[in-house]
Amino acid sequence: MIVSAIDIFFRGLAVGLASSITVGPVAVLCIQRTLSKNRRSGLASGAGVAVADMLMAIIAFFFYSMLQTQIEEYSAILQVVGGIFVVIVGVYIFFQNPVPQIRRNRAGKTNLWQDFSSMFVITLANFVVVIPYLLAFFAMFNVGLQSSVSDVASLALSALTILGFFAGAMSWWVMLTFIIDFFRRRFRPRHMLTINHVAGVIIGVLGIYTILSTFFNILPK
Repeated sequence: MIVSAIDIFFRGLAVGLASSITVGPVAVLCIQRTLSKNRRSGLASGAGVAVADMLMAIIAFFFYSMLQTQIEEYSAILQVVGGIFVVIVGVYIFFQNPVPQIRRNRAGKTNLWQDFSSMFVITLANFVVVIPYLLAFFAMFNVGLQSSVSDVASLALSALTILGFFAGAMSWWVMLTFIIDFFRRRFRPRHMLTINHVAGVIIGVLGIYTILSTFFNILPK
């Protein structure tokens, strides 16, 4: 039983880690915040992503059949809406001037709750993309319910899977933030506007790619 529990925990950890290692809009935002603000902002932003991913992992883990039907029925529309949302975020980041924020941070005025909550909302807004992504990794690592949901042991092992998932996701954001923070010390405030421009362009391109790929997939071949 102990060996099985450890195996299940590490399978969940592998899913959380693997599904987090992506160069997507949320990763770009976490990197940008770590560079333009500080390590705590990056950690708070990463925690917001990890918690949102964990909630979606719970949904994907326990309600696979229901979600699969809904996603297949409305996937094209939801992906286009998500892509438009990402483009808007990219445009906002591109035109945002980080210098005043840097000065506030140096004065100790940084709101970690806003960093956490904003990334939490942005990640949940992309649920139609994230949930199928999580389902693929659950299948890849052969993760699933152990038996009937009513069984106490099965519920405990399922909770252990989700705990492992969160540990894996959070470990990635902690590692990424510390690495980026090391290079942040080499930057100067005048460089931050360029970073915002690059981050905004990358996020916008990712959103446009999502929209275009969706249209190409639904066009008749």
